[in-house]
Amino acid sequence: MKLTVLGGCADMARPLFPLLQQSDVFHEVVIADINSDAATALADAYGDKFSARRCDATNADAVTALLRDCDVVACFVGPFYRFEKPLAQCAISAGAHYVSIADDYDAYLDVITLDESARMAGVKVLTGFGNSPGITQLLARMGYNALETVRRIHVHWCAGAGETVGVSNLTHLFHIFNGATLQWQDGREVRVNTGNGKKRVSFPEPIGDAHVYYTGHAESVSLPRNLPGLQEVTLHGGVKPHYIVTLLKVMQRLGVLNSHKRRAALARFFHGLAHWFPAGGYDKSVGRVDVVGEEDGKSVTLSYTYVGPIAAITALPTFLAATWLASGRFDHKPGGVYAPEALLDAPDTFIDELRTLGVDIRC
Repeated sequence: MKLTVLGGCADMARPLFPLLQQSDVFHEVVIADINSDAATALADAYGDKFSARRCDATNADAVTALLRDCDVVACFVGPFYRFEKPLAQCAISAGAHYVSIADDYDAYLDVITLDESARMAGVKVLTGFGNSPGITQLLARMGYNALETVRRIHVHWCAGAGETVGVSNLTHLFHIFNGATLQWQDGREVRVNTGNGKKRVSFPEPIGDAHVYYTGHAESVSLPRNLPGLQEVTLHGGVKPHYIVTLLKVMQRLGVLNSHKRRAALARFFHGLAHWFPAGGYDKSVGRVDVVGEEDGKSVTLSYTYVGPIAAITALPTFLAATWLASGRFDHKPGGVYAPEALLDAPDTFIDELRTLGVDIRC
């Protein structure tokens, strides 16, 4: 089997390569990136099964041609509000299964419009197989399956400021704290302002207690579409130390985050200054999912958490999903566009395998 990693030089993709080096499922791995020198260096470092190709994600014809002879695509090209739908379309046109770490709510709403064309092509598009979204939806599905009735699902994430992230990650962060996003309240979709809805949540260490806010991740639009009967789905995110969020909200009020061009320029600027910001010991990221429902006539809340370096907890679900795709473990599903909770009706085995790979999931 041949795997092509789009955006293979991204920080979030790096944990893939030691696993792919040892994989007996993928016998050929192409690291595709606009930075061909960095891609070549990575391929040389990991051995004969790896090769490098220059790839400009804005050139759809070239991307489609690149993907035509591969079996599975793993996509790390962000920001996903800009790239998820076009790159998934390239994979469908090439006839290659696709899995991404897409995290923006609007990226999810865009890519699900490709469901029919993916189904007709017999291609599976797995969107949002990172940590949040990704692990969060698997845990939400686990809780949904565990109770007789589920009314509410509350998803929370918090990033540690000491983590190493790239320019596209910062662009994404500026996007999800800008403007409005969608939440599910009283059984219907409502628009709320990002940065509102402040709440205090208890996470695993090193984050501990943190304030989180409405942000533009995909869970609040995917879970209500895929899990029937929910009355409320909320998504709150944040960064610790908290002054990062304060800075984001100031930039939002000043209007400097309201276009992709501005967000990208600011991301490049702050990425160059990252070493000036004290990390405060927050070198891991965390997630928490609370599922509220009823069992035997009694109200029950199930809480799930996970913690780890952001690159690892983001890349490992993608690696496992790509491996399952290549191994035929999703063959019972037809082609189409799938969020994690829609693809994995019973996610327990997948979650157990994530733990085996080293993801600290606490149920």
